[in-house]
Amino acid sequence: MRARQIPLSSLIVLAGLGVLGSAHADTVITNANGYTLNAKGELVQFSALAFDDKGRITAVGSNADVTAKARNARQVDMQGRTVLPGLIDAHGHVFGLGQQLTQLDLSGTTSLDGAIQAIAGYARANANHAWIRGRGWNQENWKLGRFPTAAELDAVVSDRPVWLERVDGHAGWANSRTLALAGITKTTPDPAGGKIQRDANGNATGVLIDAAQELVTKVLPAQTEAEGRAMLDKSLQEIARMGLTSVHDAGIGVAEDRLYRDYADNKKLTTRVYAMIGGTGEDFDQLAKNGPLKDYADGMYALRSVKLYSDGALGSRGAALLKPYSDEPHSHGLLFFKQAQMDAMMTKAMRKGYQVNVHAIGDAGNKQILDIYKKELAATRSAGQRHRIEHAQVVTLDDIPRFKSLGIIPSMQPTHATSDKNMAETRVGPERIKGAYAWRSFLHQGSRIACGSDFPVESPNPFFGIHAAVTRMDHAGQPVAGWYPNQAMSLKEAFRCFTLDAAYAGHQENSLGSLEPGKHADFIVIDRDLFRMPTYDIFKTGVLETWVGGKQVFKK
Repeated sequence: MRARQIPLSSLIVLAGLGVLGSAHADTVITNANGYTLNAKGELVQFSALAFDDKGRITAVGSNADVTAKARNARQVDMQGRTVLPGLIDAHGHVFGLGQQLTQLDLSGTTSLDGAIQAIAGYARANANHAWIRGRGWNQENWKLGRFPTAAELDAVVSDRPVWLERVDGHAGWANSRTLALAGITKTTPDPAGGKIQRDANGNATGVLIDAAQELVTKVLPAQTEAEGRAMLDKSLQEIARMGLTSVHDAGIGVAEDRLYRDYADNKKLTTRVYAMIGGTGEDFDQLAKNGPLKDYADGMYALRSVKLYSDGALGSRGAALLKPYSDEPHSHGLLFFKQAQMDAMMTKAMRKGYQVNVHAIGDAGNKQILDIYKKELAATRSAGQRHRIEHAQVVTLDDIPRFKSLGIIPSMQPTHATSDKNMAETRVGPERIKGAYAWRSFLHQGSRIACGSDFPVESPNPFFGIHAAVTRMDHAGQPVAGWYPNQAMSLKEAFRCFTLDAAYAGHQENSLGSLEPGKHADFIVIDRDLFRMPTYDIFKTGVLETWVGGKQVFKK
């Protein structure tokens, strides 16, 4: 793909426009090659940035103008390095990332044999673990043509239960000991919204899809607070290293909320967290007693949204499709709930004042949720809550315009396209693929896309996401012209969807997403000029420093 750059004529120099604050400053960043968006969404350049001891930006512009307004401030010389607003991941799983970093990680395996060897090695190295836990496997990357089996796990670990989540979290792989502990036999029925993979004789083969995973999770040892803290510590370190200054955590409960508040109170939260309550059950009832938490610890934490699930994932054929899978004609995937059940959950959250963010991957899942939004937005008077559909991955061409007309934000993950390109069209065929990963179609109609990664399903590296959004190529440069390149974003659009539009999706565009006076001093320093480099190299961008609220939380 030919390198695309931002033309100089489209850039605005802030100092020339007089976009400067006049308040007190304690620190000034000078000699920066700075880029930000302004309130109009225009890309602007600056060389200096000032902020006060509360971490609020007081001035942005040229070195001369900003330093003149902050003569006694501490100066930090950027020596011409590129400075950007802190990037925002609008859909991740913070504790899931921590789990991946503290347990067995199979995400890099390229074959079943390689995965089995990794599992055996991990089991030997962790002989004191009562369970072998991990995640990240993907049978599509193994070119297996089927799911792995319990028997293949039994061959290397039979003395302890093994439970390994698929990369997307929508399937789990168990050995025979785990199946026995979960009470799964030939006569165990598939639960609503789930599927037990079986052989020709009806025996469970070891893989449980979507709601069927609950048969195992209910017998897993309860996570201790120490384990939760270890996961959060690891995750926060990785998030800061990646240049993310804010993340939207897609599904938490009471225990995670307690840790977030504790970390925020004790100045240990090094990224801003916009959290979604997982479901509308007991945890929601407890956490929602006082209504949405819009701002905690000076914008470090918010809990004003709810995460629900309509269907499963494409890779495990759990995504709900209106017509059968092209590569499995007897299956439509799985809708997790009947229309009335889903309607009741969404309405419960809306009436309590929460933004509702629903996972929907298949076209049937997206249609179900759009139908409910159409019915309930007026009834609950909640249109201003900026409701979202998470993923919006495969949508009929007739349903894409409904996002705009209903005011629903498509919260999408660009790297899903480049990761799924090896199987997506096989799953849905040449016609349905036209409404899949269709970023340009959404942008063309005026929808604001909130971009994320869905980490740890994908890497939390936001430059991987920007690269995928702009090139629609993998890191090997394939396909050469990009996968369905007509749906690619421009570089400015991709930058915006990881900054201002992600902030907008969290009701935070007035405090985050750009470097402007009055906003939080959340910014990153990178090792190259994002807007003056070949777009096919964007994924190579490295983060040198990450600052949150005027404090450095990472330095390479």
